[in-house]
Amino acid sequence: MTQKTSGLATENALPQDDNILKAAKLKKLAAFEAAGGQAFPHKFHRTDRAGDLQEKYAGLENGVETTDKVTIAGRIMAMRNNGMFIDLHDPSGKIQVFSHKDSTPESVMAQLDYFDLGDIIGVTGTIRRTPRGELSVRASELTMLTKSFAPLPDKYHGLSDIEARYRQRYLDLIMNEQSRSTLRTRTKIVRAIRDYMNSIGAMEVETPLLHGIMGGASAKPFITHHNALDSNFFLRIAPELYLKRLVVGGFADAVFEIGRNFRNEGVSPRHNPEFTMIEAYHTYFDYYDVMTLIEDMVRYVVQTVHGTTSIQYGQHTLDFGSPWQRKTMVGIVEEETGVDFLTITDPVAARAKAKELGVHVDANANWGQVVEAIFAEKGEHKLIQPTHVMDHPFDISPLSKLHRDNPLLTERFESYANGWEICNAFTELNDPRDQLARFQDQVAARESGDEEGMMMDEDFITALEYGLPPTGGWGMGIDRMVMLLTNSTNIRDVIAFPTLKPIVDTKK
Repeated sequence: MTQKTSGLATENALPQDDNILKAAKLKKLAAFEAAGGQAFPHKFHRTDRAGDLQEKYAGLENGVETTDKVTIAGRIMAMRNNGMFIDLHDPSGKIQVFSHKDSTPESVMAQLDYFDLGDIIGVTGTIRRTPRGELSVRASELTMLTKSFAPLPDKYHGLSDIEARYRQRYLDLIMNEQSRSTLRTRTKIVRAIRDYMNSIGAMEVETPLLHGIMGGASAKPFITHHNALDSNFFLRIAPELYLKRLVVGGFADAVFEIGRNFRNEGVSPRHNPEFTMIEAYHTYFDYYDVMTLIEDMVRYVVQTVHGTTSIQYGQHTLDFGSPWQRKTMVGIVEEETGVDFLTITDPVAARAKAKELGVHVDANANWGQVVEAIFAEKGEHKLIQPTHVMDHPFDISPLSKLHRDNPLLTERFESYANGWEICNAFTELNDPRDQLARFQDQVAARESGDEEGMMMDEDFITALEYGLPPTGGWGMGIDRMVMLLTNSTNIRDVIAFPTLKPIVDTKK
């Protein structure tokens, strides 16, 4: 294409109205295609990325020209002096494109009239460093690769509408470097977790998302209908019972799954109904072994992602390098209240003591629920440095093995950092008689109105009857870990496409 079309309105001359801006873009598109241009070619051969060039030529002095020829591609994020200077962004970074009549062919210069902010273009040219220090590509060829129709937000204000950032994540990523960085760090975290698990010989597996029987955790499920089978299924709330079946079968000494789970519960800055977690099981481990593993894994992940084992979250410096504190739940309650609930085991007396302490509990709360409620209100938020909270009450741990020294407790722990629970782990229950009794208690609770109560899974009991070796198991929410390691305050910032309420068209 050699003809330069005149009379095109410049973007700066247009009123700042989205519809008018879009109309102007479409007008340029029509003129470009009328002149023989292709606005959506099938392929483009790129030789270099902006970030790689910035690194390669970091030592190039100001004002120095090279004869090094490169071909880059990216999105136009800024244009100055009628297109003489273009800021081109690709996933690796930014580089400036310089087009001037003294070095850029007239036919190439003519194309600048068709370019807009948001367009994706290809550029061939030579590398130079401007006198002001900007690494640039002196353009000898310009190629339209994708004509954008929708105008970008004002660059000085960005995409300031929080709701729009989540609903139009693609636009958020175009405009906000922080959003791109956060989600890229998420990928690094998941990769580091997977690398660690592979390094210890754990086998990654996949288990069903559709469950005929709800189990593996206490939570409200999502329900869907399978038309061909004419049956209702539950979206997975946890992969636990299937992973344990694999261990029973001798599939591997350690198995893990990184995947989605679904819980039909509330939305908050730290909760999303659809979330990602890793769950793992290790034969011949108890919960002490799992504590050590969690410390080692998190230390490896933090070091891999940040190059250090200490990170800043808000006003706190979190040290993942030192040995983590280990405290019992009942012990923390005693630290904060002066009350030893191991001496108040009657549920009625425990509820009365909670009331004295100013902690609300349900009228029918059992002993374990009372202890958990007081811990949550009085102690949980104070666990800033990494801490394992051990020995949860039996009443709130339906899948955990009884404590070897106290039948009121189980060999369960939760790991905390910044006052948040980041891991839940057990010495796993493997006696089928005990598991059957726990399931029966859960079924009774469900029949009494507890929507989070688990169902009877007779096949899982059968699996246990074939023999589950002594096993340690754990689950960790990926989203919350990403929040910690990216200093994010809202879970929606670390999920590419968080769950949002559908927009209702009130005009219908």
